[in-house]
Amino acid sequence: MKKPANVLVVDVGGTHVKVLATGQKQPREFPSGPKLSASQMVGGIKKVSKDWRYDAVSIGYPGVVINNRPLAEPWNLGPGWRGFNFEAKFKCPVKVVNDAAMQALGSYKGGKMLFLGLGTGLGSAMVVDGIVEPMELGHLPYRRRTFEDYLGVAGRKRLGQKKWEQAVRDVIARLIAALEPEDVVLGGGNVNNLTRLPPGCRAGDNANAFVGGFRLWQRPRRRRNSFASASTRFKRRRKI
Repeated sequence: MKKPANVLVVDVGGTHVKVLATGQKQPREFPSGPKLSASQMVGGIKKVSKDWRYDAVSIGYPGVVINNRPLAEPWNLGPGWRGFNFEAKFKCPVKVVNDAAMQALGSYKGGKMLFLGLGTGLGSAMVVDGIVEPMELGHLPYRRRTFEDYLGVAGRKRLGQKKWEQAVRDVIARLIAALEPEDVVLGGGNVNNLTRLPPGCRAGDNANAFVGGFRLWQRPRRRRNSFASASTRFKRRRKI
């Protein structure tokens, strides 16, 4: 596929949908929420970006994505997401990835990186030599609950600030020991609620989601610096 000249990046959140196009400096947004359907989101995007030119779209979706489409309905948005055909609605090439994976790709500097999104829940992804792999680490069991139950917004409210930060440090230490990343990036809104970053971590920036969305369309260069999903790389290997 020819690299598109102009890309529209869409970051789908539980409270807002944010968009940014190639050559633009300021993102635009509109409210999302528990009643927003996939079709309504497309309409909202077209409305706020009507004066922007783009010939491809990247979408960061808050859930599991298979074959470029959401696998299940999101718990924090409206209906109609599962299997939704975004290319048919936008009438141009579209890449849909997990939102944590898109922000991870935008935060990536090289080597083996673990990304953890401290938001409403716990988003997670790894990037290894330019290959991004979405993960669902938040659902792993932890103290009779899950990582997400402790590190998410509900966990912070239940535990209080001090115990929540202790849980954040403990969980991250466990993941670092198990996955052995060279770099750990913490993203999401709750990063700002940490009094200090856990050892071996750096703070990400939500704006990196847009960087990741643009990188999805970059042509692969040398393996160390190329950007692609694991499924895309697997398909390429099968063709050889």
